Amino acid sequence: MRGLLHLPDLLAWLILLQAAVAAARAQTTRTAAISEAVSQVKVQVNKAFLDSRTRLKAAMSSETPTSRQLSEYLKHAKGRTRTAIRNGQVWEESLKTLRQKTSLTNVTGTENPLGTRSAERPRLRAGPRGSRRRPALGAANRALARWLPAEYEDGLSLPFGWTPGKTRNGFRLPLAREVSNEIAGYLNEKDVLDQNRSLLFMQWGQIVDHDLDFAPDTELGSNEYSKAQCEEHCIQGGNCFPIMFPRNDPKLRTQGKCMPFFRAGFVCPSPPYQSLAREQINALTSFLDASFVYSSEPYLASRLRNLSSPLGLMAVNQEVSDHGLPFLPFANKKPSPCEFINTTARVPCFLAGDSRASEQTLLATSHTLFLREHNRLARELKRLNPSWDGEKLYQEARKILGAFVQIITFRDYLPIVLGDHMHKWIPPYQCYNESVDPRISNVFTFAFRFGHLEVPSTVSRLDENYQPWGPEPELALHTLFFNTWRIVKDGGIDPLVRGLLGKKAKLMKQNKMMTGELRNRLFQPTHRIHGFDLAAINIQRGRDHGQPGYNSWRGFCDLSRPQTLKELNVVLKNKVLAKKLLRLYGSPDNIDFWIGAIAEPLVERGRVGPLLACLLGKQFRRIRDGDRFWWENPGVFTKGQRDSLRKMSFSRLVCDNTHITKVPLNAFRANSYPRGFVDCSAIDKLDLSPWASAEN
Repeated sequence: MRGLLHLPDLLAWLILLQAAVAAARAQTTRTAAISEAVSQVKVQVNKAFLDSRTRLKAAMSSETPTSRQLSEYLKHAKGRTRTAIRNGQVWEESLKTLRQKTSLTNVTGTENPLGTRSAERPRLRAGPRGSRRRPALGAANRALARWLPAEYEDGLSLPFGWTPGKTRNGFRLPLAREVSNEIAGYLNEKDVLDQNRSLLFMQWGQIVDHDLDFAPDTELGSNEYSKAQCEEHCIQGGNCFPIMFPRNDPKLRTQGKCMPFFRAGFVCPSPPYQSLAREQINALTSFLDASFVYSSEPYLASRLRNLSSPLGLMAVNQEVSDHGLPFLPFANKKPSPCEFINTTARVPCFLAGDSRASEQTLLATSHTLFLREHNRLARELKRLNPSWDGEKLYQEARKILGAFVQIITFRDYLPIVLGDHMHKWIPPYQCYNESVDPRISNVFTFAFRFGHLEVPSTVSRLDENYQPWGPEPELALHTLFFNTWRIVKDGGIDPLVRGLLGKKAKLMKQNKMMTGELRNRLFQPTHRIHGFDLAAINIQRGRDHGQPGYNSWRGFCDLSRPQTLKELNVVLKNKVLAKKLLRLYGSPDNIDFWIGAIAEPLVERGRVGPLLACLLGKQFRRIRDGDRFWWENPGVFTKGQRDSLRKMSFSRLVCDNTHITKVPLNAFRANSYPRGFVDCSAIDKLDLSPWASAEN
């Protein structure tokens, strides 16, 4: 009788048990479906990655690699970055596969999306500078931060402009190249030069950018034919998003229908998976830490060092020197794209902390200066501290050079970028703030591209009197891409450094935005190679990244959001330009962020408009305040060391690491020799005595 009294309870338990068994079977089916799909995708993606690397090696072995292949050589993901991008590709391809399966049959009996956790990549080790509470913030190989949600055509990953006929806010998006032709380009007229900024102003911006962010292109996923389809036939699909030429474009006659364009590498979503939208990778640490010298990849950082020396030195070139001063070592990757530029000289690309070091000659020159300065500092520290071993010397020299980058950027560079808006967005330093997120934002990687408008059509080489050097003193910019032989076999870096100090940057004008050397001949070092369009690439890349439109970012910065021609004219102070933009885009809401932001009139005493001043200011303040190793943060350096560091200058860097003896007092100001120039003896030296240890 007692058993019968509990019969309802027993039946209830049997029902629950039956439900649990059914749920377990469903879970097993779900897990098996996910596992099978992910395994298949992994095989496909791994094959695509291997095929891509094989194709690139074969292309570099040919006599005439294309502009696309030269660019890919620089932007090819390596090491942990490659692993992170591969995992992201597996994630996205698995999600696509599982969605297709669930649309045919709901194998699990649930409406929840499949594969959310199965393809989660293992967390990579945090960078050394992150918050103790949140160590992953700012580490390499993480997603770029979003200050506004991504905007994709399908809400997840497809860029606007992907589907023919699909509109945005009721209007068709113009081709990226069409916008470049109509807005960014100008005829073969002379550049307007900046009467207040030296060419170093432009070059320092690129140095800083290469210290903060790098988003390599992705591989092409599971489609092994995509690369040929994209590059040779302009067939869109997978991660191929070609930049099509509009009708009557002069490049149609020489380059076919398009410029190939591959989408940026991306990573897996992070817990708690609030968004599954594609998020692009930042392969670098998000700090001003001179990673372009030392690398964010451990294996490369070790390779760049001279580990056989007890002095903590960086490795230098053992084959050639610059009148007794060292060059960067050559990369041992063969064949090297730099060798194709001059098949007689056959000088390889350089090896540095950033794979883009040989992209253009002035950048390679800058890398050379920093290499020499590290070794100079290490030797001086050894003289002061004979008991220090190589590791201590390396780390301390690296720390000082990182502080140098921070000081020059915030004291000398940003004030003349932001002008009167500097103190509005970047007030004086207080202290490290653990609650600040220092990650590089997705939008910053486009905002900082304003520097592309400061690049002149030619680069000058100057002699010791700052007069034209040699038989070819002025070189067209496009001839300097991947051109290492001009440094090694045609004068060294001194004539180029003098050009940085003694010549002017290009000035951004609304009717003369980007030189044709970048807009039509990017990565065209020889006549045998077709050039790219950097303006079109910037626009296409913004769509690839799911960047919100121009007005969304103006709203983010509490600026007006123009809706009419009259209102846009008020913002741009240029009715002709406002009309062109509205004719192309239909609505100001649709204007691609980069082209809209660079079109704004410059702020007083600055070189960007109000929108860029806001975004750049916000980002650089976060970089500074969220870095616990910031040079001014108490405990990083002693007071005596900080006092010494304040005397550092770019001119002193030049004096200590070249044969140049006359330098400007202010290296970022446009100077005309001899006005503004002094002897190196008049430039303050870095006093390293505060680094002498007590035991000495």
